[in-house]
Amino acid sequence: MPQLYVNLDHVATLRQARGTTYPDVTEAAVLSETSGHVHGITLHLREDRRHVNDDDMRRVKERIQIPFNFEMSVAPDIVRVCREVAPAQATLVPEKREELTTEGGLDLLRGAERVRDVTRELQGDGVAVSLFVDPDEDTMKRARDLGATHVELHTGRYADATDDGQRAAELEQLQHAARVAQDHDLLVNVGHGLTHLNVGPVAVIPGVLDLNIGHAIVARSVFLGLSGALREMREAIDRNADAARPES
Repeated sequence: MPQLYVNLDHVATLRQARGTTYPDVTEAAVLSETSGHVHGITLHLREDRRHVNDDDMRRVKERIQIPFNFEMSVAPDIVRVCREVAPAQATLVPEKREELTTEGGLDLLRGAERVRDVTRELQGDGVAVSLFVDPDEDTMKRARDLGATHVELHTGRYADATDDGQRAAELEQLQHAARVAQDHDLLVNVGHGLTHLNVGPVAVIPGVLDLNIGHAIVARSVFLGLSGALREMREAIDRNADAARPES
């Protein structure tokens, strides 16, 4: 059964929109944990600190008992904060100042040396390192060569598909990439653009461990409350996983 990690970046986005001290990201993390519907918390500390900030990262890590996934670029300042926070896992992602959200996977060709160095540095601190990558066969091989133990497959093209044929093709690509990753002894996570309406087929890809989902859950919490939105997502994941389980 895949695990649900909730990304709470957009709780901080709402706070930053008015420059207030609320809503509190730490409170959202604690509520998520006590809801019983999630297995971990994810936050992305961007270089421009557009939503979560350094203090959010530290306080969330101190207050939760479930695993903390620290999304990050490979910028030296961000690596320093990650090492201070000491999360269970770090997910290395590409970052552009002008983008609204992460637009694709890491470039493991041009950025290979820096990714390798940061991966080794964090692993030396006991932090598991995942690389956020496009579902491409060659990329899976490069990720393993760079020393990562995990990959997070970018599900954005699947989530943004505009017709059934395109969606099916993108799902097949994700399935293939997951198989190749596992053939190279990589653990597989997935995320980006997933909602309670489209998560089902991704949740049942064999070998998927963690689903990182944020914006859709925070958006649904406007109507359902945070616990209700988490429950809705968890039920969508479980319902599809149960349906895919072979009969005994």
